[in-house]
Amino acid sequence: MPPTREQAWQTLTKYTQSEALRRHALAVEAAVGAYARERGEDEELWRVTALLHDFDYEIHPTLDEHPQDGAPILREEGYPEWLIEAVLSHAEHLNMERDTPLKKTLFACDELSGFVHACGLVRPTGLEGLEPKSVKKKLKQPSFAAGVHREEVYAGAELLGLELDEHIANVIAALQPIAKELGLPTS
Repeated sequence: MPPTREQAWQTLTKYTQSEALRRHALAVEAAVGAYARERGEDEELWRVTALLHDFDYEIHPTLDEHPQDGAPILREEGYPEWLIEAVLSHAEHLNMERDTPLKKTLFACDELSGFVHACGLVRPTGLEGLEPKSVKKKLKQPSFAAGVHREEVYAGAELLGLELDEHIANVIAALQPIAKELGLPTS
């Protein structure tokens, strides 16, 4: 039986207590889900994978642990191998091939979703009216959201075959409906 969003949310909240990490999971879920819908893929399965991509980060916060030490937990929880592989493939340091649309999309949405969320946090209007050019300007400021790997943002857009502006606009649009859940100002 395919995994459900409810099952994924239970797994995420079991291992992740941090509100910030849960919000990141929701942001990536929204972005990946939007691409699945746009591209005619199985939206629920893509959303489940996105929700779980960092589920173990709180218990495995270093590169020598995350996400590879989370894989056995996902297996114990009964998740299919294709999902576990997709979760593992989002980690640049594992050098796994991103050979499916899901793997490419998860990688492309991970860092950018976090960055767009950070941009929304510093604006009085949140994501409303946020333009790709403003996001790109912030990307050039190394001190802003310093934990976001800029090279992965650029590589993600390329992996999807999109111009960076289009990818940014897509992620902004995907996050806008859940702005309140992400703790962002809304009108």
